[in-house]
This record gives sequence, C-alpha cells and structure tokens, in this order.
Amino acid sequence: MSEMEVNYLGHKRCELTHKSSGTKIITDAPTDNFGKGESFSPTDLMSASLGACMLTIMGIQLEPLNILIQGSSCKIKKQMSTNPRRVNQIDVYLKMSSLIKLEDRPKVEEIARTCPVQMSINPEIKINLQIEYI
Repeated sequence: MSEMEVNYLGHKRCELTHKSSGTKIITDAPTDNFGKGESFSPTDLMSASLGACMLTIMGIQLEPLNILIQGSSCKIKKQMSTNPRRVNQIDVYLKMSSLIKLEDRPKVEEIARTCPVQMSINPEIKINLQIEYI
C-alpha cells in the first residue's frame, strides 16, 4: 500500500508528499478555473499518470522479454467538459522505438491499453491512444 499526504497551501494550491520517498509535488488550479496555472492541476496529474503508467508497466513487462523501450515518450492532451466540470477526453500519443519487432507490437499495445491507470479511469472518459514507432 502506498501512502501520500496532501496539504492545502492556500490560493488553490496543494502540496502532495509521497510518504516513503519524501518526494513533493505542487498542484495549482488552472487559469480557466480561478487558479494561477503555475503547476500541474489535479486533473493534469491524473491525465499525465495515464501516460506514465503505460510506459512504466511496459518497462516492467517487456524488459524480461528483452524488448527495451528506453527513449520512448508520451504526449498527453486533456480535454475538460464544463457541466459537470470533469475530464471528458484524454489523447495519448506514444512514441516507441522502431526497433521493436512487428511481432512484438501487439503486446506493446495491449499493455498500454490495459495499464492499471487506464483500467481505473471511468469508462465515460474517452481515451484516444495513438502509437507511433519511430
């Protein structure tokens, strides 16, 4: 089990602390929701976590198969709805090595589509996944 702590700092800003490592992250409300937009918003973190989870779980599952993904990257675009205000779409653009063999690519894509964060997101949120092998 992982433990985190969140402290409200005022002015729509929070400090998140990962208890076992002491790592801290600051969140800020976005400018379109009365914040300064000087850091990730909570919904930015949720959306970015999807890409980080995809790449992390690929590393965990593919490394033992000697399918290396160093240098892979991910770009995330988040869209919000207004009524209710919530994330309604996340576009994920994965850039993977073209050295990944054609026969291994379905496994890579399956892992991306079934990562723990993806499986935890409300199915009403549309997730568009594009994978480019460069």
